[in-house]
Amino acid sequence: MEFLSVIVATAVSFGIGAGYYGALAKPWIAASGVECDADGQPKGSQNPMTYALAFLLQLIVVGMMRHVFTLSGIDTLGAGLVSGLGIGLFFITPWIALNNLYGGRPVMLTVIDGGYATLACAAAGLVLTLF
Repeated sequence: MEFLSVIVATAVSFGIGAGYYGALAKPWIAASGVECDADGQPKGSQNPMTYALAFLLQLIVVGMMRHVFTLSGIDTLGAGLVSGLGIGLFFITPWIALNNLYGGRPVMLTVIDGGYATLACAAAGLVLTLF
């Protein structure tokens, strides 16, 4: 059952990312400096391997969240939500900020990507405690 919760939580996080980055596509493209094609879409954005790897990477994060939750006794919806929120806001977002700082990237990129990490981890934490 724990493996199923990890798969579902990963799928929910991935789906949130689709909506989140769909809504923030233009500011993200501007902040990231990603090259776009003639249609204004990031080059290579339609490559299925990108999405498969993104799902796999999120699966790794959510799987470790499940492991930490189990070791820590996090098993209620509220604790899962707050713990996921904390992981996104206080672990992943600062690391994104660090990478962007050294890469000379705009602060807005950290705000956008960190916002997604926080939202996705909060949702994953909530889903993980449903099972």
